[in-house]
Amino acid sequence: MSGNEMISKKDLLEKYGISYGALYRWKRMGLIPDEWFVKTASPTGQQTFFPKRLICERVEQILDMKDDVSLSELAVGYKKKEENEAYLTVITDFGMTKFKMSDVQMVYETSENGTTVFVQRKGEKR
Repeated sequence: MSGNEMISKKDLLEKYGISYGALYRWKRMGLIPDEWFVKTASPTGQQTFFPKRLICERVEQILDMKDDVSLSELAVGYKKKEENEAYLTVITDFGMTKFKMSDVQMVYETSENGTTVFVQRKGEKR
């Protein structure tokens, strides 16, 4: 699976047997980050997709732990983890975007002639 493969909301709900209501309750509680809900135009209006690797891993964790830990406690744990997360911040003429370092697969800069002048792959130290 590629690092940027997406899964539709419909396929996610079917794969894990969870309801629309549960998914959005988890979002409101902070169990699933807002930025993982990617809206795209479709012939019928809008469709929601998620980064497949991230959302599947998170849903599996929630389903595995929900009988042992309350969803509120789980949300607090994710919030604490995110507070300690390192971020890559990119500032352009169009604004600022922050990426969690754990989500970054590769960072590189390319010169105007197409030559790559810097490469950082996930897990590598520079």
